[in-house]
Amino acid sequence: MKMKKILVLALGLLMVFGLSACGNKADSASGASAKETKTEASAQAIKHDGKVLVVYYSASGHTKNVASYIATATKGDVLELQPAQPYSEADLDYNNDTSRVSKEHKDESLRNVPLVKDKVDNWSSYDTVFIGYPIWWGIAAWPVDTFVKANDFTGKTVIPFATSYSSGLGESGKLLQKMAGTGNWLEGKRFPSGASQQDVQDWIKTLGF
Repeated sequence: MKMKKILVLALGLLMVFGLSACGNKADSASGASAKETKTEASAQAIKHDGKVLVVYYSASGHTKNVASYIATATKGDVLELQPAQPYSEADLDYNNDTSRVSKEHKDESLRNVPLVKDKVDNWSSYDTVFIGYPIWWGIAAWPVDTFVKANDFTGKTVIPFATSYSSGLGESGKLLQKMAGTGNWLEGKRFPSGASQQDVQDWIKTLGF
């Protein structure tokens, strides 16, 4: 009788340990599954099966260089935004209170800058759109606003990038996102005026390209 009680106790302990082990395995599997789901969600943030478009406005050539590096790294198409009335060197003199950009900065009503082309051929075929600009007074150079307002970004991943001597990206990308009202806008990246191709390629890799 005593031996029988010992056997029953031993079997009970084995069942407890077995259930505990199964619970640990289940928790481990659940954790792994959660991590995989998170990784998949991150990887799907940018669609890689569609085309890439790199849109930019460049005042002095720095943003143009970065746009070119991005297009090379992503095998994307390029659209340069050109104001219908081009900015001259004197127009871009922000140290001159009477220059064109200074006047536009002071009076927002003057920032509606018509572009030579603000629509894109086969716009619906692009899943990812990079939008580049120099930083003017802490925000995106306003010729870009015209393009953003003219297009519907629904279903597109939009990635801002900017160049500046010292200013950061600031709220420029978020302001464009608000202006657009549609699209999946990522945080974006600010590059120094003399950014190298390697700098840009390293950033593009973090986006999964």
